[in-house]
Amino acid sequence: MADASYDAVIIGAGHNGLCLAAYLARAGLKVGMFERRHDEGGGAHTDEATVPGFWHNLHAQYMEFIEVMPFYRDFDLPSFGARMIKPDAQVGITFADGRPPLIIYRPEFADKTHASIAYYSRRDADTFNAIRRKVLDANNYISAMLYSPPASEAPAEGGRTEAIMGRLLQLWIDIGFKPQEMNKCPKVLIDELFESSELRATLYRQCIEWGANLHIGDGMGFVMAVIWLCANHYMSIGGTHTFAHAMASAALAAGADLRYNSPVVEILNSGGRATGVRLKDGRTIEARKLVASNADPKTTFIDLIGWDKLSDFRKERMASWHFGPEHVLGTPSFALRNPPDYKSARHNADINKCFYTIVGFEDAHQVSDYILEAYGGQIPERPGAGTWVNSLWDPSQAPPGMHTMNGWFFFPRASCLSPEEWDNVRRDYNGKFLELWRAYAPNMTRENVIADKLYVTLDMERRMAMPEGDFSQGRLGRMNAGLPREHIYRTEIEGLYMCGSSASGGGVSAAGGYNAYKVIAHDHNLPKIWQKEGRLY
Repeated sequence: MADASYDAVIIGAGHNGLCLAAYLARAGLKVGMFERRHDEGGGAHTDEATVPGFWHNLHAQYMEFIEVMPFYRDFDLPSFGARMIKPDAQVGITFADGRPPLIIYRPEFADKTHASIAYYSRRDADTFNAIRRKVLDANNYISAMLYSPPASEAPAEGGRTEAIMGRLLQLWIDIGFKPQEMNKCPKVLIDELFESSELRATLYRQCIEWGANLHIGDGMGFVMAVIWLCANHYMSIGGTHTFAHAMASAALAAGADLRYNSPVVEILNSGGRATGVRLKDGRTIEARKLVASNADPKTTFIDLIGWDKLSDFRKERMASWHFGPEHVLGTPSFALRNPPDYKSARHNADINKCFYTIVGFEDAHQVSDYILEAYGGQIPERPGAGTWVNSLWDPSQAPPGMHTMNGWFFFPRASCLSPEEWDNVRRDYNGKFLELWRAYAPNMTRENVIADKLYVTLDMERRMAMPEGDFSQGRLGRMNAGLPREHIYRTEIEGLYMCGSSASGGGVSAAGGYNAYKVIAHDHNLPKIWQKEGRLY
């Protein structure tokens, strides 16, 4: 006899698992979530990483999907404590020689964006604003692509309907590209569209923040990562963990159970159907209708089910699965006495209060080389970073009068270095960055730093269950042409579903949980509670 019984069992309380749990519970199912850690949210995690009183986001930094995320509105997450700020100056790059910064502002300040880019190229300013306007006009359709499962898995909803894809194809043509150019990588597209090295450098870096491969990606990576998500960033007051807590509270209020420190070690199945899970402490949990995994595919199918129990289809799929190098980041954290004061601020003081500031690169070639080094399994020689000083807007994240910095380094996969080599990176790389940082902001001396810490990709793997440090849980490589490309959310094992980032991509979008609910609702005749007037998805 099982130790507990639920209609639906969810493995992991990452943000996608919390989303799915909330919808399933609202639909009337008895839902149990089992989380291996003592906290929920996965990569939406905030900790006193340096010294007490300084709060640092250890992975997820900006909340880019707030305006389009159904979960946020369907469950009124602000009523559970979610609070967001959207700074005016969104994305900026500063320079060691003190020349003017390039800043991309919120869409409603398009004139300020135009003026900043135009210092280096009026043609680039015209082109960027024109493309951005066209992409944002298609916002509802791009969102629908993200928040729709394949039509093969939810035929009643149409999934990625012809109307949606047709509108996005028209957007591509309206930007000025030919349909056959969709295969061009983001770097080629950026270089063809823009002439200034300063704007190219900014957009190269923006591309990799969202996991789009700059050098071998595709046109949709350019549209989504470089344009759609650029300068649409919110900050979670109190750190990203407060947003995760709001998600968990919404799921609990809907009726779901959440069990911490309860790692799942096995998915139980009988007659080809998932029937429950076994926990590390030996307890068995029955799933009367379904099991949904928020874990990555390797953990789900190889560790929790077992290679010998997989179908030939799944074995081939897993053999084609790979982690990184695109979605792999390390997180530096600094506790500061004073925020950085950049040389470039003498031209535009907004760079000192820019939400996301790119530091350490003088031109586009340096950013491209930096990315290629990490793709090639090397620690980049030039320790450039994307940085946030969230305490500029939210004083609660640092003691009075002091500041907290979070950042991202683009790093190689965890397995590219030995544990001893990663120890050396932890010991030395922040210091190298600080030395470079000081060339851009002279006040960033060692005396201004109270403490610092670096989480490398090996730490992301161990602490946040991101294999190889990959925040999107990997992706599928080339497969035999005869194998179907379905089974993204619904698996070939009856009653087993995937709901994590591997199905929907990275970022705190909650698309994995939302789309999984749509597929489950189709299979189990659950109410279509996502349907709202005026919502395309």
